[in-house]
Amino acid sequence: MDYAEYLNGIFPNTKVQKISVNAGFTCPNRDGTIGVGGCSYCRNDSFSPTYCRTGQSVKDQIEQGKRFFSRKYKNMKYLAYFQSYTNTYGREAGHLERIYAEALECEDIVGLVIGTRPDTVSDEVMRLLSEINSSVPVFLEIGAESSSDDTLSLINRNHTWEDVVVTVGKAAKNKIHCGLHLIAGLPGEDNKQVIRNVREACALPIETLKLHQLQILKETVLYRQWKDGIVNVRPYTLDEYLDLCVEICRVVPEHIVIERFLSQSPPDMAVEPKWGLKNYQFVNLLKNKLRNELSPSSHPL
Repeated sequence: MDYAEYLNGIFPNTKVQKISVNAGFTCPNRDGTIGVGGCSYCRNDSFSPTYCRTGQSVKDQIEQGKRFFSRKYKNMKYLAYFQSYTNTYGREAGHLERIYAEALECEDIVGLVIGTRPDTVSDEVMRLLSEINSSVPVFLEIGAESSSDDTLSLINRNHTWEDVVVTVGKAAKNKIHCGLHLIAGLPGEDNKQVIRNVREACALPIETLKLHQLQILKETVLYRQWKDGIVNVRPYTLDEYLDLCVEICRVVPEHIVIERFLSQSPPDMAVEPKWGLKNYQFVNLLKNKLRNELSPSSHPL
């Protein structure tokens, strides 16, 4: 089952598309609460649509996103995707409720996708998400990145794997759709650790897994550390990463949907790796490799 099929199980016979939203949040490892500078690899404008950088209201961003996607598809419904930074952080639940409500008041919005860190979902926020989830689906996307606390410290995440375990458990208890995000190739991590991260993630009550290769981006702390030889990072070649993704497909159980494998930052921002592939092109390469290397009973892509 792929991600589109997963969504169709929740929204039968409906084409659903995410629309990214920047609601003006920050992160606790940026604002000095637990750290400064943010995650060492992160450059938020590398994955945010242009309209998310303009200071527009949540409603205006959604309407602009709808205009873009409506040209491609007819009779679309949408998920408001609170993607930029940590979207449960630094605001009281009442403020979060108003922001989420603004999105849900937009025509054709049928649910929320909320990207966040595992250490910023308080019990009060979880109750709010549970209340919303009783009316429309809420998908909680938790940035875990690694199951290694040493790695999480090295990349300036400044949360622990135990934070992930606890928050995923709370989400499952409240029947909130939950997925984890992992990055392959973080400083000091080899393929064995990446597979360990995937196994640890899949042992939790999640529905989706989103992973991608580490990209070294200009104007990031990681870029400077890499150039100066401070951290041990060797970017994957395309063939190496394809081989790793085959191994990942071997260990991910069928009930967990792999939402994506690839990160696509703008070419002028990305230093390494630079494969020049669109996501669908990578998936086609991976499917061909899977057909050759996995048995029919193995995890389908």
